[in-house]
Amino acid sequence: MRIFVAGGTGAVGRHLVPALVKAGHEVTATSRTEAGLALLESQGAAGVRLDVFDAEAVRGTVAAAAPDAIIHQLTALSDGNPADNGRIRRIGTRNLVDAARHASVGTIVAQSISWVYEPGDAPATEGTPLDERAPEPRAGMVAAVRALEDAVTGLDRHVILRYGLFYGPGTWYRRGGLVADVLHGDTGDPAARMLGDLAANDAVSSFVHVEDAALAAVAALDWPSGPVNIVDDEPAPAREWLPALAAAVGAPAPTPAPAGGRLGWQRGADNTLARSRGWHPVHPTWRTGFSTGG
Repeated sequence: MRIFVAGGTGAVGRHLVPALVKAGHEVTATSRTEAGLALLESQGAAGVRLDVFDAEAVRGTVAAAAPDAIIHQLTALSDGNPADNGRIRRIGTRNLVDAARHASVGTIVAQSISWVYEPGDAPATEGTPLDERAPEPRAGMVAAVRALEDAVTGLDRHVILRYGLFYGPGTWYRRGGLVADVLHGDTGDPAARMLGDLAANDAVSSFVHVEDAALAAVAALDWPSGPVNIVDDEPAPAREWLPALAAAVGAPAPTPAPAGGRLGWQRGADNTLARSRGWHPVHPTWRTGFSTGG
């Protein structure tokens, strides 16, 4: 297949592009930098610079690539600006979908997130409603995710990958990453405000290694439409995973928080559906993944 990857040099894209090439696909992928374009070329893809907010440029670039499918992995996480991330989800996604229609592309695989479900006690499944009654600032994030997911349903086949928190090379959750810096006491990075408070409490999260996230995107090219949670096998409270991450990155162990501290939406997510479709994470749990997954 001819695949157009929007966001080919991000944390997931760096694993995704070579995985697609290895699978025999012809890949065109975007980057915002010359270094990124060089990386894509070295991985066997055709690299193109693209401003996803320029609707005409997106339309022309997608038409020139003439793909059979688009994989949308664009974020603004490296910039640490929630507003920019929301803008990509709303406007960037709309531009990609409109360009796909113009080029008669019928399939899209899009990156979403798994921590936008409504409050509950058990890990959320794909049938759990989104948290659309949330107060601000969470309401803005949920609304942007809803806009992304609604937009991609405009194509005949649309697989929405609701990823867990990324860890591994190029992410915040790794040695030398933003969370490691915060655990070491360095909170000067403006992106730190996107983390919220790091506390070893009962708030539950689900993780996924970026390698597994990329492999899911490749597999999703053959999946039916709809959302799929792409998370590892073990949703866990921060009082368990945060000390493990601190140990893996060489940071001081966090002080355990008093019992409680979990907001209703901090429930993690269930990966049964993805596993039923043949996706099995190489890193099935953060317990071993933090120390061995890069």
